[in-house]
Amino acid sequence: MDAAGVRDRIVGEVDASDFTAHGVHVLLGEDSAGFLWSADRRRDVHSVAKGVCVMAAGIAADEGLVSWDEPVRTYVPGVLLGRGVEEVTLRHLLSMTSGIGLAWSETMMTDWPDLAVEFLSRPSSGRVFQYSNASTYTAMRVLASVAGDVVQYLVPRLFEPLGIAGVEWERCPRGYVVAGGGLSLRIEELARIGRLIRDGGRWQGRELVSGEHIEAMHSAWVAAGVNPGYERYALAGWGGPGKAWRLHGAYGQLLIFRGDAVVTMSADDHFGADAMASFVVKTLEDHLSA
Repeated sequence: MDAAGVRDRIVGEVDASDFTAHGVHVLLGEDSAGFLWSADRRRDVHSVAKGVCVMAAGIAADEGLVSWDEPVRTYVPGVLLGRGVEEVTLRHLLSMTSGIGLAWSETMMTDWPDLAVEFLSRPSSGRVFQYSNASTYTAMRVLASVAGDVVQYLVPRLFEPLGIAGVEWERCPRGYVVAGGGLSLRIEELARIGRLIRDGGRWQGRELVSGEHIEAMHSAWVAAGVNPGYERYALAGWGGPGKAWRLHGAYGQLLIFRGDAVVTMSADDHFGADAMASFVVKTLEDHLSA
């Protein structure tokens, strides 16, 4: 089965299930195929943006600007830290293992004068999984303290090489990217990010981010819960379905990786996304066993 065959099976399942998809892109090796149900305009990729944040931190680490395993207090001196936060690192923030709790809300970015300061002032319960957009936001605030504006930093290092111009990333009232979401991309642009990740951080023969940081997106898993497809989390990546792994944003924004295959989906169907991801992986498994 080639990329067009995989695409056609996914399109058939979407149409049969009434899954509200905007588009799909299939990459198998160098073979690719896509399909659009609606105009390919830029849409919020939601938590898939966390993967871009991981790459941003990886690029900065490659350049020696930041260390994944240095306590973040090194980069934000003067911030009053909560109990147990002294040893929290950038890696902990990006893997959701800081142990700091702060639940998501629609007003998260405006509930406190400074969300990063609020987050770091709360106590940590140790190296346990605590999923929060505030964790990724704080990580990008740490990065901004050494690299400046995150978008401006990434333009020549990531976005321009990928041919992604005029990047739109939502900002908080303080002017920083909201980080854990709010990044708007077309499905074709998102597919380029998927190819970059699949190829270990290399794009057209050039290394944009070192492979060790890409590998960390789907290794060193931490226990995240008991719900199928949400049991394991790494650096922005969720384990599953099956032998695959994925970046998964709200309402069905998906980058699904299995071997040399990447399936990119844009949708507006929060509750149907898990079933669709499982169907995609089954289709890829059928491809691999053919």
